[in-house]
Amino acid sequence: MQFKALVSNADSKGAVSSSVELVEGTALPNGDVLVAVEWAGLNYKDAMCLSGLGNLVRSYPHVAGIDFAGRVVESSSARYHPGQAVVLTGWRVGEVRWGGYAQRARVDAGMLVALPKPLSTRSAMALGTAGLTAMLAINKLRAAGLAPGSEILVTGAAGGVGSIAVMLLARLGYKVAAVTGRAEMAESLLRLGATSVLPREELLAGSGKLLDKERWAGAIDVVGGPLLAEVLKKIAYGGAVAAVGMAGGTDLPTSVIPFILRGVSLIGIDSVMQPYEARVAAWERLSTLFVPAAYEEFLREAQLEDLPDLAGQVLKGSVAGRVIINPRD
Repeated sequence: MQFKALVSNADSKGAVSSSVELVEGTALPNGDVLVAVEWAGLNYKDAMCLSGLGNLVRSYPHVAGIDFAGRVVESSSARYHPGQAVVLTGWRVGEVRWGGYAQRARVDAGMLVALPKPLSTRSAMALGTAGLTAMLAINKLRAAGLAPGSEILVTGAAGGVGSIAVMLLARLGYKVAAVTGRAEMAESLLRLGATSVLPREELLAGSGKLLDKERWAGAIDVVGGPLLAEVLKKIAYGGAVAAVGMAGGTDLPTSVIPFILRGVSLIGIDSVMQPYEARVAAWERLSTLFVPAAYEEFLREAQLEDLPDLAGQVLKGSVAGRVIINPRD
């Protein structure tokens, strides 16, 4: 068996380059389920892997792609059968083991989730890791007591996690304030369900105070760094912030004041090692809330050959919404 894959290699200086190659099936890692990949996603972490950043990939040659959806070809697990539609996110697939930028992927059954019937494999990758992360964050905010009708701030709203979070929150009855550095995306975010759109610079300007006026019941922060610090100052008493990303930096230049004087909770969201039951529950919920047609303007289709260039664009923050990869073309 041969299949097409985007194979990454590193030279003696550590510089990474990737090209589409024909790969023998024997090169795939061990696992009890073989999947024909129909769609894969392009995430920030994928861009780092393809660019050799963050020491995420430990050995070469390597096939990146941290999420994919497709159909089972072979399975020695009773949980899955040939022809079944499945989705994978996390478990360091695409980092420490070969991932979804190929026509075939072999993984352990515990890493997969059977797709709920309302979702096609294409819709599953329109969501991907971004959709799962957004759903997990919303579940945490709901558990923290933020009921529908509350106003939730979403940073990085033009990106994958942010844009899907805007849609899901609006569908659940929340008011959504969307923050973006892309003024041209404002109308699209309003169509997606945002009730207001704020320029990123407005939040980053800062007041210099330890606390600002209470503005939002909670937030989903995709950016981290100084922007998250400014958001925390503006969360209402007893509110909560779900932190899901760090594109704006890993440092958090803030104080304990929002946590102590307002009882604000900062909740970390990990989408990589989520237990099977939590992933199943999240995908079931996504299948009832996600409206593929409404999200279409945030989608961009690409092929394996496009990924190296697209990775650079992602790292520069110049890609909006979700990029989904069709390895069959």
